[in-house]
Amino acid sequence: MASVTEAQESESVGTVVVAGAANLAIAAAKLVAGVTSGSAAMLSEAAHSFADTVTEVFLFVALRRGAKPADEEHPFGYGKESWVWAFIAALFTFVAGAGFSIYHGIETIVEGEESGPFLASYIVLAVSFAAEGVSFLKARRQIRTESSRWKVTTRRFLRLTPDTTVKAVYFEDSAALIGLVLAAAGLGLTELTGNSLWDGVSSIVIGLLLLVVASVLAGSNVSLLVGRAVPRRVHSAIAAEIAALPVVTAVPTLFTMQLGPDGILVAAKVDFADDAPGGEIEKVSDEAERRLRARFPEIRYVFLDPTRGEPGRNHLDGGLDA
Repeated sequence: MASVTEAQESESVGTVVVAGAANLAIAAAKLVAGVTSGSAAMLSEAAHSFADTVTEVFLFVALRRGAKPADEEHPFGYGKESWVWAFIAALFTFVAGAGFSIYHGIETIVEGEESGPFLASYIVLAVSFAAEGVSFLKARRQIRTESSRWKVTTRRFLRLTPDTTVKAVYFEDSAALIGLVLAAAGLGLTELTGNSLWDGVSSIVIGLLLLVVASVLAGSNVSLLVGRAVPRRVHSAIAAEIAALPVVTAVPTLFTMQLGPDGILVAAKVDFADDAPGGEIEKVSDEAERRLRARFPEIRYVFLDPTRGEPGRNHLDGGLDA
């Protein structure tokens, strides 16, 4: 039977693959419609979808590279590499998607551009909305499942999750759906007024939307690469679990760090009872690791350092405040 983390990885891969396939088909259709109609918004949407397709490739690589087992060169595994590739994906969205959309929108406003016919573009936008919707619903289902497992709201899960691949798909699909509505609005206003200004404005707004998404995703990955702690609720639960063990009188210091989307390192200074024999301390240390892994399967490493402390004074309310 697959472990919880293996099942999560498999579902994340499925989410990325579905999103990538949908974006590739949509990008081709948008490009044809954009070239045919001369619409800046449609061409921006095509660039958006092509950028998202390449992004999904980066995210797929992130999942595969991050899942490599630990070795002597990387004793804590390759989990953080997934954030490197996810960060590159965010930068690509920033440059290729947002940059092209904003530039082409400004060019359309300044120089003006003949556009039409519009029917093909409307059809492509409608079909694209349906396809993006399927990808979005899959990502949302995974996020709701995970947030339910962690007993947090969807919004809180999106803020705290170290699985930035599914987070990227969710945000990008959300941006894609909003972008399609903006493109349709730009086309509609251009058709009604005969002024390509609206088409250009729509393209710029789509670019700004991508800029926001890319910035949020890049910031999340940078934070994790630097070495982010687990959420405060999990930190306190870990401290309480260790403190509840026999012969443990306090946990004065507790540090945690995300090693990857499904990996956590725990390091703590633990005050054991002064009369506890060495054998008992070893036994309790093994029990601490067993209990923590049973409660939080993502925990990969547990290091306990016997140290003098003040009985009952535990390092609570640490970790990521959110």
